[in-house]
Amino acid sequence: MARDAAEARDNAEEASAFSHPPVDPDVTVAYGDHPDQVIDFYAPREPDPVVLAPLVVVLHGGAWRAPYDRRHITPFADFLARRGFAVANVEYRRGPAIPAQGGDAPVAGRWPDTFDDVAAALDALPALVREKLPSADPRRIVVTGHSAGGHLALWASARHLLPTDAPWHTARPAPLRGVVALAPIADFRVAEKLDVCGGAARQLLGGEGKFAERLPYADPAHLLPSGIATTLVQGRTDIVVPQAVAEAYADAAAKAGEVVGLTLLEDVGHFPLIDPAADACAVVAEEIAQLAW
Repeated sequence: MARDAAEARDNAEEASAFSHPPVDPDVTVAYGDHPDQVIDFYAPREPDPVVLAPLVVVLHGGAWRAPYDRRHITPFADFLARRGFAVANVEYRRGPAIPAQGGDAPVAGRWPDTFDDVAAALDALPALVREKLPSADPRRIVVTGHSAGGHLALWASARHLLPTDAPWHTARPAPLRGVVALAPIADFRVAEKLDVCGGAARQLLGGEGKFAERLPYADPAHLLPSGIATTLVQGRTDIVVPQAVAEAYADAAAKAGEVVGLTLLEDVGHFPLIDPAADACAVVAEEIAQLAW
């Protein structure tokens, strides 16, 4: 009965988050040749004539699976723009739309393309912002992401800790004001134990045979301490990416000598964090503001 109630609540929260019509961006720019290598820019709705707006980079979730693109998170991007932020909503290549073995869910992720795209988008962003989004300050960037996008946000901020043979490795930390990861798939081993999103992390890394080998190149829990101000926002009643995943990352950070903020929201599941109609979304905006300003 408790599980049925939790699933009913999750379904209602998801329906609310997805009830908002998509919001078209002010401009869309390409950072590569593939159709998915694009960024939607949203200018702040009431820009300050004197001070440039902080830039929030949004990485959408959807378990790195092809059917879930950036359009579902555009109401959240618009919500942030109405709060005075400039927003870059990043698209990236996800899994091929073919059935997973033993199930009917699409395969999660595309190795190495998903990582190629996020790295390329973040590297191209400052120049694109200067050209296409003059109301934004590329020196004040906060990266946020929801669920699988939360994983990518944490990963993108820690590329300087990747193995040196990784194509995405950088010589120094990214010039970010911080990261706000929303119900992130932040620890792949814990996510696998809990079968988060039907084994999506395992699929992202290429299956069971590649999981352990690729973990140091992809798992945020391996990439610590990042030296980047980081906050996780997590609903306590989340049954999609349970609280234990965020807690495992925070624990790993503490063991590495880094303090990571962990904001736990009572009676909040997975989807209210990106639902403009939910109080939790306002909490997210405040967490971003604390780092951005």
